[in-house]
Amino acid sequence: MIRAGFAVLPLAAALFAGEVSARTVYRCVRDGTVSLATAPEPGSECFAKQLDDGAAAVPNLWGSLGLVHGTLYRREQDGKTVYGTRNLPGSTPVLAFTVATPPGSPAHEGLGKIGKPRLAEFKQQFKAAAKATGVDEAWLRAIAHAESAYDANALSEKGAQGVMQLMPETSREYGVKDPYSAKASIDGGARLLRDLRKRYEGDLTLVAAAYNAGIGAVQQYGGVPPYAETQAYVAKVQALYARYRIAMGLKPLPAQLQAAE
Repeated sequence: MIRAGFAVLPLAAALFAGEVSARTVYRCVRDGTVSLATAPEPGSECFAKQLDDGAAAVPNLWGSLGLVHGTLYRREQDGKTVYGTRNLPGSTPVLAFTVATPPGSPAHEGLGKIGKPRLAEFKQQFKAAAKATGVDEAWLRAIAHAESAYDANALSEKGAQGVMQLMPETSREYGVKDPYSAKASIDGGARLLRDLRKRYEGDLTLVAAAYNAGIGAVQQYGGVPPYAETQAYVAKVQALYARYRIAMGLKPLPAQLQAAE
């Protein structure tokens, strides 16, 4: 079996398509599985990623799936040769690969002590902010619960303020004049989460990581930074989100994405 690393798709495609300086790779999600392809997959939700084939390191497009074993396939689509890691009709296997992606955020010692969902806190404010921004109220509440436990007067050692623990520069960016106003903080936090969700194309793991460690850290490490605090935070928020969805009568979260076969 070939151990191809993160660059398996661009590298393998280059073997057949010739030398190029950059290419577009699509990260495609369908029915709880993720694949990579050189063209959008029919029936999948795909996001385009521009990769520089000359870069020393290729960004991880798989996510935190652990050790991924898969096959690169070749097929014809719309009169063009397409390479991808999902076995679609008409596909021919090209090579097998193993990719070691960053591990998922581990459970931390405080995970079992995060408490029950608290739906009575600031009900109107959370509902209004979720409706205005399109951010899932359960997700918004999970962040608030993890950040401040709904304490409108919370002030962290690093200077984060209010229910959503916004840093002063973030408050200024989002027009939050009074960070200790629950309504203003929740509104600002919801708009920040909306923007992060757009930036990371719905990947809530990266949204949580960026909310905690900053966009720069996520960009630097190509995913969840290897900070114990951030990894614990991501795990905590994910657990809270699942609990809030159940408490609010919403569908349980789907299982973590798996690599497509």
